[in-house]
Amino acid sequence: MILAILQARMTSPRLPGKAMAPLRGEPMILRQVERIRQARCLSRLIVATSDEAVDDPLASFLVSRGQTVFRGASENLSRRFMRCVEAAGPVSHVVRIKGDSPFVDPGVIDETIRLALTTGASYASNRVERTFPKGLEVEVVTAGALARTAADADEATAAATSPLAQIRSKPERYPQAHCLARRDWSALDWRVKTPADMAFANGVYGALHADDPAFGLEDVLGVLQGRQDLARWAA
Repeated sequence: MILAILQARMTSPRLPGKAMAPLRGEPMILRQVERIRQARCLSRLIVATSDEAVDDPLASFLVSRGQTVFRGASENLSRRFMRCVEAAGPVSHVVRIKGDSPFVDPGVIDETIRLALTTGASYASNRVERTFPKGLEVEVVTAGALARTAADADEATAAATSPLAQIRSKPERYPQAHCLARRDWSALDWRVKTPADMAFANGVYGALHADDPAFGLEDVLGVLQGRQDLARWAA
């Protein structure tokens, strides 16, 4: 089974509650779920959040829409991530996607998963040798690499650092493969971190979503070429 984990929380220094902020008539988190579900190589999707009260509305909403949610203690990143994987059942690969990415591309998810499968890499991503815009990050890791990392990490490391960050830092132990775009768009940042970013996301969704909810990277670039009000996200 290839399991996707979408990590999301309601706390954000610059845009509190952004996971539930409206994006084309629905909360941003649901738009992300819709896009991830269109990836053909995935077996299952879980949204991971904390068990703190502030994340209750997020979890309740997702469950009401039929989405599986895993909740865990917020203070230990590695433990929460591994418990989520274990709760899903037998897993061969885990795909990690962050909750500030409403432009995550189903086609890029599939491309990165296929790269992991064909190369046999412990870790495959488009973020180490970055050519895609920020906000389109996809990380694919084997369940075996995750288990080894969890077993090796001391308590302080497990609490402070995600298991995928630990794996990224040890390419000599965990062979890596890198998914590259046809051009270098690494200077672009399409993550939603501020109210201005949220306005940008609504502008792009307003232009593309009705005709094609699975619009991709090239579609967004096309919109940006003709919109002066969105020019800062094209530079």
